[in-house]
Order: sequence, then structure tokens, then C-alpha cells
Amino acid sequence: MKKIILIEDESSVVSFIKKGLQELDFEVSVAFDGNTGISMVEENDFDLIILDIMLPGINGLDVCKEIRKNNKNIPILFLTALSSSENIVLGLESGGDDYLVKPFKFIELVARIKSLLRRSHQNNLETTEVIDENIYQFSDVTVNDYTKKVIRGGEEISLTSTEYKLLLYFLNNPEKVISRAEILDAVWGVNYELGTNVVDVYVNYLRKKLDNQEENKIIHTVIGMGYVLKNS
Repeated sequence: MKKIILIEDESSVVSFIKKGLQELDFEVSVAFDGNTGISMVEENDFDLIILDIMLPGINGLDVCKEIRKNNKNIPILFLTALSSSENIVLGLESGGDDYLVKPFKFIELVARIKSLLRRSHQNNLETTEVIDENIYQFSDVTVNDYTKKVIRGGEEISLTSTEYKLLLYFLNNPEKVISRAEILDAVWGVNYELGTNVVDVYVNYLRKKLDNQEENKIIHTVIGMGYVLKNS
């Protein structure tokens, strides 16, 4: 049974959401203010957070930022009566994964919840999701192999042709420790000498562009063996 915490101060909204989700076999806990919500998230293992932005005391944006200090992966769905693009962007930039504007239909809430739980499960498995034959997803990295666009955390990243081929090879081999010889063969072909440090140089280039601004590093060195793509 999936455990959800609802951080919401409107009792009518709480009753509506809690009753509906419990009928779908979700376990629902409730916090009526931000500070209580933060404490409950710290003390319990929830699968998802539904978080209202307009809360008494500490608002939902600050609650989200506080939670993200210690929990990077739990999905957070914002509920907001503020439908302007500026407020939506603020919510996503504070660490939210999705948003739903009040008033909303319960069926839409359930669809958002299921989508976030599915995405979270896939990320926890540390696999590369092939959305279609051209689009790859790993953690918060999306690669469109048709347009050659690379996105991480909503920001487009410019890669050289070789850096792109290297990233695509990692995406096709998530969690696998890949030797330098394997990378040389796959990305450059067999004409390079094994003594060259071209792999280390280009992995470093890729890291600087892909991991530079991210706390969650995804390209890791395995000493004496090679490299691996995985979440920190």
C-alpha cells in the first residue's frame, strides 16, 4: 500500500482527497500546517507528498525547499489556487515535481499521483526508460535521439558529437560498470590504442556539462574498473 502525506489546511479539501484516495487503497496521513508536515516527512517513510502552497505559517514553497534538503527523491505534487505561470514556475523551481490548480477533478489528481509514483519507481530502479524509440529518460536527464537534444533539470545542455555518443552509450547501459576498453570500442572504434586517456578526458568533459550544477551526480568512477551511470 502506497503511503501519501497531504499537507493542506482546508478541511473540506482534506476530507475530499483523503476519502477518495483511501477508497483507492492509498494510506493517507494529514498535516494541517507546514511545520507539522516537515516533521512528519522527516519521521516517516512516505511515497508521495501532496502539498498546498497557501499554508498558515510557513508556505508550501518553503516547506518543499526544507524537505528537499534531506529528501531529493520523494515526489511532490503542489496544489495551488494560483494558476499564473510565475507561481507554477516558483513551485517547480522550489523542488516540486508537478502541480494541480484548484479547483480540480479527483480523476485528474489520481492520474497525476499515479504518474509521479510510476516515475519515482522507475528512477529508484535506476534504469533508462525508453519512452519511444528516440527518447531516453534516466533520473532527470532526457535525451531525444531524433533532435539530439539533451535536457537535465529542465535545462538544455549543449554537447559535442563525441560527448553525445558517450552519453547515449551510458544511457543504454545503466548501472553497468563499463571498462575504458568497452567505451573506446563503442564510441571511438577499435583504432585507438588502449593506453590513450581519451576516455577519461571525455568523461570529464561530459561530467562538467551534465553534473556540474547538480547535487545528484550520475556518472561515477569505479576505481580500477571504469565508469558507471547511476544515481548518487
